[in-house]
Amino acid sequence: MALLQIFYNLFIALTWNVLKVVALFSPKIKLFVSGRKNTFQHLGTAIQKEDRFIWMHVASLGEYEQGLPILEKIRNQYPNHKIALTFFSPSGYEVKKDSALADVVIYLPMDLHSNAKRFIDLLNPELAIFVKYEIWPNYLRQLKQRSIPTILVSAIFSKRQIFFKSYGGFMRKSLTTFSHFFVQDKNSQQLLNAIDFQNVTISGDTRFDRVSEIAKRDNHLDFMENFKGKEFCLVAGSTWPEDEEVLVDFINTSEKPIKYVIAPHTMKSAHIEKIENSISKKVVRFSQISNDNLSQFDVIIIDTIGLLTKIYSYADVAYVGGAFATGLHNTLEPAVFGIPVIIGPDYNKFKEAEDLVNNKGIHVITDASAFANLMTNFFLDIDFRQKTGSINSQYIVQNTGATSKVVSYINSVI
Repeated sequence: MALLQIFYNLFIALTWNVLKVVALFSPKIKLFVSGRKNTFQHLGTAIQKEDRFIWMHVASLGEYEQGLPILEKIRNQYPNHKIALTFFSPSGYEVKKDSALADVVIYLPMDLHSNAKRFIDLLNPELAIFVKYEIWPNYLRQLKQRSIPTILVSAIFSKRQIFFKSYGGFMRKSLTTFSHFFVQDKNSQQLLNAIDFQNVTISGDTRFDRVSEIAKRDNHLDFMENFKGKEFCLVAGSTWPEDEEVLVDFINTSEKPIKYVIAPHTMKSAHIEKIENSISKKVVRFSQISNDNLSQFDVIIIDTIGLLTKIYSYADVAYVGGAFATGLHNTLEPAVFGIPVIIGPDYNKFKEAEDLVNNKGIHVITDASAFANLMTNFFLDIDFRQKTGSINSQYIVQNTGATSKVVSYINSVI
């Protein structure tokens, strides 16, 4: 095992050096590398001797959303503790680096033995919370050596993971660090039980609590009231070029009185302009909205972040992007509003999407023709639309409660 640990450290060190070279050519990797240069300096400045820290680590934005309900509860219940939030990916850190929920928001240094020891020595958390897939052997080893309670939340396991392979002993040993596992489903519990982990609770996914809370908030948007009026509205969120090709084909050819909102995943000006120029109907960017009557426009392109969850509340049907491209985005955010959801064909590995496709709350399209047919059905058949939406809202209600289970455990160890 010691030999495997040496190989692991060499691999991480090699990866880090390769990334520093790649950073010269990739803006995203440059953020990944440069963002870690001052991590220890920032951490040392931010920590006072008397501070009591709770540490949460997430990979990126999606995992942050899963951890957020827990962070909110911790902030309310433990006002005398400070919260450290670490990210692995720039796509999460750059969006949430100013989060008011955490006292320290930083990149997690690469999982080298020296980094992990220095990090844990500085932070000395009373509790460590890892979200979903984040399992870093050196950090976990340091936590275990100091007997710091450590939990994995909203976790989901599958047979294809290394922990369940004959050659996965090194990574299996890392799992012994966790005081408790909070998993999303029974299959994950059974897999962990099979390798002798009994400290497992099926809690579900904390994202259900997150979106349920969002639905209860004030989601009023003046511009959407003005734009939609009483018209049928399709909101397409987190779209990629492959999604936009399907959407634009329908927008340009459909004669039905439908309002469209497109919120692209990429906010680059050139990409927004390309979408805008491809649409033959009256279109306006959110950033260019004036006091003019928005009801005269057919399409709004959302070229800013932070509005999509509220905009979904105005949709009669939602399209969630990514399943024609790099990976499906969050389908729970529109589903919680009790509306039908449409996605592309690649939705495997997303449990909630698989469940809702099977339940017929989410419908899958493979091309522009299938999208047009489905949209026509939703537009014309109110009963079909309402029944489909009801499946989604009921599914979310049935799966809330994960946060309270996790927080109850936290209360027992702090």
